[in-house]
Amino acid sequence: MSNNSCILTTKDFTILEIMRDRCLGRDDPLAPLLRDKLESALVVFRDDVPPNVATLSSRVAFSVDGRDPDTRVLSNGQASSPVGLFLSITTPRGLALLGLAEGEAFRLRKRDGVEERIVLEKVHYQPEAVKREKEEAMDKRKSSMQGRPALRLIHNASFERPVPVGADGFDDPGPSAA
Repeated sequence: MSNNSCILTTKDFTILEIMRDRCLGRDDPLAPLLRDKLESALVVFRDDVPPNVATLSSRVAFSVDGRDPDTRVLSNGQASSPVGLFLSITTPRGLALLGLAEGEAFRLRKRDGVEERIVLEKVHYQPEAVKREKEEAMDKRKSSMQGRPALRLIHNASFERPVPVGADGFDDPGPSAA
């Protein structure tokens, strides 16, 4: 992939469309980046996104201009958690990473005209992949349980006690026993 293509889930694509619609005009530094992402995106359902693609809420490792990798969670908007945990897609770097696959690079031109190269090193966690794994595990578990009874009753003769039968042949002690 180049700067001109990325893979977005339908949810991520919709969020970027809303961000583009809310841009402050031509002076907004995210406007050209949003336009390029939306125009070149391959949009897929969340069940179809490859596990090595950065999606919203993914924990990713990335490097900028060959420096040591940094690990962050891609988020939507400002996070009120510890500094350095999240990277918002409302920032140029966060937006650049969204939709990239492992090993892909994005050249981002900063306001001063200097270009930086952002490389997605690794997707450590992707919510869509984890959801698929859980569903597959449940499906396997259900299929292995097919044909077998859910509950097996075992009768143990050592606990069997004879039921006392009254002189008249009835085994019901009556209401007084309650």
